[in-house]
Amino acid sequence: MRVGVRGLTVRIGNVTILQPVDLDVEDGEFFALLGPSGCGKTTFLRVLAGLERPASGRVWIGDQVVSDADGVFLPPEARDVGFVFQSYALWPHMTVFENVAFPLKSRGWAKAKIPEQVDWALRMVGLAHLSSRPVTALSGGQQQRVAIARAIVAHPKLLLMDEPLSNLDADLRREVRDEIRRLQQELQITTLYVTHDQEEAFAISDRIAVMNAGQILQVGSAKQIYDAPQHAAVAHFLGLKVLEGELVREGGQAALEIHGSRVPCAVPDAFPEGPVEIALDAGKLRVWQPRDPSEAPPAAALPAFVERVAFSGRWGWRARVRLWEGVALELYTPAELQEGTDVLLVGEPGFLRVVGPVAATPATATMG
Repeated sequence: MRVGVRGLTVRIGNVTILQPVDLDVEDGEFFALLGPSGCGKTTFLRVLAGLERPASGRVWIGDQVVSDADGVFLPPEARDVGFVFQSYALWPHMTVFENVAFPLKSRGWAKAKIPEQVDWALRMVGLAHLSSRPVTALSGGQQQRVAIARAIVAHPKLLLMDEPLSNLDADLRREVRDEIRRLQQELQITTLYVTHDQEEAFAISDRIAVMNAGQILQVGSAKQIYDAPQHAAVAHFLGLKVLEGELVREGGQAALEIHGSRVPCAVPDAFPEGPVEIALDAGKLRVWQPRDPSEAPPAAALPAFVERVAFSGRWGWRARVRLWEGVALELYTPAELQEGTDVLLVGEPGFLRVVGPVAATPATATMG
């Protein structure tokens, strides 16, 4: 089921929670809303579910307009939407079966059909054997699976999931997220998934919208967004270091000048010279180690000073290095560095990405 949003705005009093937002989600797509806490992700889901009334804009699910500026507003029960809440929102005095059956009873399903449908939903999440158990006797991961079963039991057209794994530990998060993706693919249900966890969004989504301060800043696949952030706030959220530099072109070759260093790069010819914002990916940097004492350093090497080193187990050594005053970053190295020493850093292709000039069109830079 396709979802469309045009000009969506949400206000609470004098505070604007969502700026005018446009978005299209395709039928059967797993779509993530990614961004920091308070950026409007949950409010967006609640608008789709009919739990919040927007100040303006149009929303449709499938071919049906569910909210618009002309006064159309379908209540939640008329939208055929399943919702998985961050808090699970299970009834503590009910059994697993009773919790999952609740939406069917509230929609007036025939009593004789409910057990079969509940059994199907519980089998989908691997909990059919716990049907009679009180939900309070379940683990966190099991409770989350009950919440998912309850959301899908009536075969909704659209599934909304609001930070569904935030209460689970790291290992269980990975296990349940993979189960959610498997379930979504098996059911082929259009799903919107809210998270602040970049790894989580990248692992299970077809496409992602990165949000900040009530706006959608960028939409694309995980690789598109990571390889070419189109806004400084997107780069910051992805853990990239945003720097200022100068794009110069000489003899048909482009380079970035950053604090006295010139780094060759590849930038589209149409991209203008001048001051630019640059995203630096520390994960694509390594310490230059000459093969022999006479080997000259690469022209594109960045000088750095090692401030702190700590052992990080299977990741090797984590080093905090300062490029220049006020600009430091952390990187992992297989060999221990010596604190208080100078090093040279070299980058893999794409370690520098031009986010864009001030208030201009973004582009991508890669090492040349």
